[in-house]
Amino acid sequence: MTELFGEFLGTFILILLGNGVVANVNLDKTHSKGAGWIVITAGWGMAVFVAVLATADISGAHLNPAVTLGLAFSGLFEWIKVFPFILAQILGAMFGATVVYLFFKNHFDITTEPGAKKACFCTAPAIRSYGSNFFSEVIGTFVLVLAVLLITLPQLDYVSLGSDKVGMGSLGALPVALVVFSIGMSLGGTTGYAINPARDFGPRIVHTLLPLKAKDDNDWSYFWVPFFGPVAGAGLAALVYLIINLMIN
Repeated sequence: MTELFGEFLGTFILILLGNGVVANVNLDKTHSKGAGWIVITAGWGMAVFVAVLATADISGAHLNPAVTLGLAFSGLFEWIKVFPFILAQILGAMFGATVVYLFFKNHFDITTEPGAKKACFCTAPAIRSYGSNFFSEVIGTFVLVLAVLLITLPQLDYVSLGSDKVGMGSLGALPVALVVFSIGMSLGGTTGYAINPARDFGPRIVHTLLPLKAKDDNDWSYFWVPFFGPVAGAGLAALVYLIINLMIN
């Protein structure tokens, strides 16, 4: 239960700060209204830093079903723990999105653009093309998960397979934060770079349930892209990692 609480808490912090920076930039009459993409990508990078820093010693700080699956595909995480970790991550993301709404409620109430409000919860493509959007999420997540796996590579001599502490927390928080910042700056403009099924799915549920004024469509026809695209990216990263591991050993 301690590990699951760590995943819940870490993902809550991740979404609170990550979706919080989107709300700061998008919603009317905040001091940072219109601050732009660089602020959003930097804010998400730092959200990863804080969330990993806070929970690394509790659960390994996966905070992302794609990371959990990437580790499991690579033989570095026990499959029996995969579903409970993912459930904790989704619930943490939902709680984080709810607190973002409560924190910015006055600004949600006066913002008249439905899309600006929905963006504070979940992602949407800049140009809707499901094949291209899916490819974007696959590649973005591939970069993230491969970076996680390769940075842990030197530790494999003394970290036992199946250890529940092998993950983002074993890297130190800053390298992963920089990877997420880089992905956002370089690859994020096509889909909003979910690169994390829980990050999109949990807050999308919350957006569906909340009584927002001038509410936009929840766009459930799109949700599979930021959900399954990262899963495929994690599988691809695990495959490349295993090939590299075989080549150097």
